Amino acid sequence: MSARTSLASWKYLQAHAKQMKQQHMRTLFSDNDNRFNEFSLKLPAFLFDYSKNLITADTMQGLFGLARDCELEQWREKMFAGERINTTEDRSVLHVALRDRTTKAFTLDGENLSDKVNQALTQIKSFTDKVRTGQWKGYSGKRITDVVNIGVGGSNLGPQMVTEALKHYSDQSVSVHYVSNVDGTQIADVLRPLDPEKTLFIISSKTFTTTETMTNAQTAMKWLVTSAFDQNAVAKHFVAVSANKENASAFGIEQQNIFDMWDWVGGRFSLWSAIGLPIAIDLGFDKFIELLEGAHEMDQHFKNAPLEQNAPVIMALLSLWNCTFLGSQSQAILPYDQPLHKLTAYLQQAEMESNGKSVNWQGEDVDYPTVPSIWGEIGINGQHAFYQYLHQSNNVVPADFIGSVQSVTPVQGHHDTLMANFFAQTEALMGGVDEQQVREDLKAKGRTAEYIDKVAPHKVHKGNRPTNTILLDQISPKSLGSLIALYEHKIFSQGILLQICSFDQWGVELGKGLANKIQQELSGEESAQIHDSSTTELIKYYKSIKAKK
Repeated sequence: MSARTSLASWKYLQAHAKQMKQQHMRTLFSDNDNRFNEFSLKLPAFLFDYSKNLITADTMQGLFGLARDCELEQWREKMFAGERINTTEDRSVLHVALRDRTTKAFTLDGENLSDKVNQALTQIKSFTDKVRTGQWKGYSGKRITDVVNIGVGGSNLGPQMVTEALKHYSDQSVSVHYVSNVDGTQIADVLRPLDPEKTLFIISSKTFTTTETMTNAQTAMKWLVTSAFDQNAVAKHFVAVSANKENASAFGIEQQNIFDMWDWVGGRFSLWSAIGLPIAIDLGFDKFIELLEGAHEMDQHFKNAPLEQNAPVIMALLSLWNCTFLGSQSQAILPYDQPLHKLTAYLQQAEMESNGKSVNWQGEDVDYPTVPSIWGEIGINGQHAFYQYLHQSNNVVPADFIGSVQSVTPVQGHHDTLMANFFAQTEALMGGVDEQQVREDLKAKGRTAEYIDKVAPHKVHKGNRPTNTILLDQISPKSLGSLIALYEHKIFSQGILLQICSFDQWGVELGKGLANKIQQELSGEESAQIHDSSTTELIKYYKSIKAKK
């Protein structure tokens, strides 16, 4: 049996969950006028309301008790101290060091990581300023007008999400583009309108061997050299973010234009490092620093706030409660702020790649659900797509609603309409409407008894659907930094509570390894591999049709 399920606090929550499934949030609100104050937190960057969850004070005390039994506070200290909590890869987890704004030094094995971070920031600032002011010239002496970031996963999702979210803070002195998909359609579409003489590429790959990234990088290089008629032009149009300086140099990138990556920073937590170069170029270095400051502010909250007032811890505990104890299998991320339209995809990777595991720290199968699948969409679009499912499906989907008091693009009448929907949806998901209410409403509208009998069951909303509300004052570099760090620390806390390794991603490696071998077959080489009959026939069919073209 897992050590977690043998804890008295775990057993208490299992029994308590059975009782709470008989409760309805409507009753919990009507019985407690102070419920919002009891189950909400006001932080510098946002208000966090978790009162619309199927919880009571007893629930939360049970969850906090479990957190202490799981030694969450001690594991938090280990992370900040640089202990190798990524046990399967024997690595520290110190993305917090990337955005530390104090004079305190982070040390690892006697080495001052803060010095490395500050050196990297100095390099980022110098490079960013040169590109943005036109000092960096292409092979023909023209200034750079477009930057293309080539990376995949954490080397793409984080920077792209942030630049999209903060585009209103950009002065547009340089246009930033992203290529992640190895499908040639994407890079062709990105490059088609660009001028090779004015385009700079950032190749982001820790190993500088990632197949998708290097395939796109080679295509970009051919595109440039075809224009320049000179292989030496690569040095003026390519920079790299990588831990493998040898491979980057062999590609043609000069040493001084290679930015470091470190093994104590996981890819999906790396936008605070040189992986964030596109952010700094797009917004300016000062705005990039504001992003780091917002994250550092949340780091300090997570590190110092008691569990009962700790937003990331509470979010992790609620996820555990809704998924592991109440049985929800997925969670929706629903931003009601157009700039955050990439946030769901970013958080999908961050949480599912981190905690989508099924063995514990000892490598034993866990006998409880771990994290839900993450999905979602911009709120208003979602309302007219899948909210039907959220409101009336038999599957209960907890949801995070994220909005802002002030729009970054105020257009008269729009934001209040948006936020009216924001508030209405969480109220409707919580309270629902029962059949008696439906019947009374239809009767008041003059409907016949026959019509009411026919339609009433279809209009019932059971409610009791849990939601969290995160309400920012306004999206800014600092508030966005805090928001991202909130979810990062939630993910860390989930991993400790679930006793799983959050900072490896072995599930990604199997498919990549097979793909490398199959690619040789698709190129015409005979295969020494033995596939299942489905894969064998699919490959044969693909090759036969391709040969006819």
